[in-house]
Amino acid sequence: MLPSEISSVTFESFRELTDGKKVILLYPWANFRNVFLSYFLNDAAEGLLYHRIPDQSQSLVEWVGGLLRELRKVKDEFGSNLAEALESGKADEMGAALAADLGMLDQNSVVLYIDELDRVPQDAHFRRFVQGLVDKMPSNARLAINSRLLTYEPWIQWVNRDEAVVLGTTHRSNNLMFTKESSPKPQLEIYAFGRGHAVSNGREVRRWDGALPRNLFFYFIDNPLVTRDQVFEIFWPKLSIKDATNVFHVTKRKISERISAHADNNESFELTNYSKGIYVPSDKIVRHYDVYDFEQAMESALMSDDPHEKAVLYRHAVDIYKAPFLHTIKLPWVEARRKQLQVMYAEALIGIAHLRARDGHWEHALGSYVRAIKEVPEREDIHRQVMQMYVNLDRGEDARQQYAVLERHLKRKFGVAPSKETRELLESIDH
Repeated sequence: MLPSEISSVTFESFRELTDGKKVILLYPWANFRNVFLSYFLNDAAEGLLYHRIPDQSQSLVEWVGGLLRELRKVKDEFGSNLAEALESGKADEMGAALAADLGMLDQNSVVLYIDELDRVPQDAHFRRFVQGLVDKMPSNARLAINSRLLTYEPWIQWVNRDEAVVLGTTHRSNNLMFTKESSPKPQLEIYAFGRGHAVSNGREVRRWDGALPRNLFFYFIDNPLVTRDQVFEIFWPKLSIKDATNVFHVTKRKISERISAHADNNESFELTNYSKGIYVPSDKIVRHYDVYDFEQAMESALMSDDPHEKAVLYRHAVDIYKAPFLHTIKLPWVEARRKQLQVMYAEALIGIAHLRARDGHWEHALGSYVRAIKEVPEREDIHRQVMQMYVNLDRGEDARQQYAVLERHLKRKFGVAPSKETRELLESIDH
């Protein structure tokens, strides 16, 4: 069984995790942020103060002023200290003033929940504001942060002192940038489902110095054990060994510069190490890769004999698969990998559909089968399952239309007709 199912963080365990913490960080890309928000509603009741950053803010004074205006819609008299501190524009004073205002609220438990914090500049002014706020946080108050990107600073200091907790890391092999270590390592988060992007110590790598470093970066991430000859064959098949070697080392250096840009001590870190003729992942970097999590969930689902566990794992895999693998890159190795992962995604949908159909939830099963067909339209057996779900739901005409879709696809793609089994299913509908 899983050590903790994705959606089974109970209210009691939530309270245990957050008890006594000044700061509660919702991990970027956590799949159940709304669940945690509902727990805050239950736990803090009238003491929950929610603010969503509406758009990209240009300055600390601007977005903190917006926060004050929003909170005053709920608490008319709130923020006298903060209003005065805003006049000075000093970041640490604004943070301390907000903490003082939270302490003046007549509630046993107060949670200031700031949503989409990534929309504000994560600069030195921001860090001083947060420092002032958290250092002066009253005992009855907590700060909850939800952000699509979460920087290493200033949060790590409170994590290390057990004054902060990170929620939403279920099913991850590590806690990434918030792992407690005596010598913190650069933390890489790689998201390849979709356009593809990388986050180094909580900050997205936006400049790659060209397409080649970015493409080679994703190749190394997706192929953790490769030889130099394999790399050369993929990227520079027409160059001489000497020329390919020169380009390779220049490109690797650019990758190292990009992922080291946000390292705290300005060290240079390599993405890979060369060992016995093979490039392997560097042990000086902690990495999280969404494709790895996806494949791990699928492997565990296929090996499990527990239907409930299988359903949880399939749903987890489906949730990770945000979009086709690196869909903007048109390279042979990417296209082959994209197809492989697309088929696995379809298998997750099919697995969910089978389990739902087995329990008689035909409408839900139908939805998953239909989604699967969009990924693997050549799968006649899934077209047949869709037809069967329509039959179960007394939607005979929809089943006939599905047969027609299959018939056209098979004729156009393979020049064949549907199988005998599928034709017999159609005949049973007509009779």
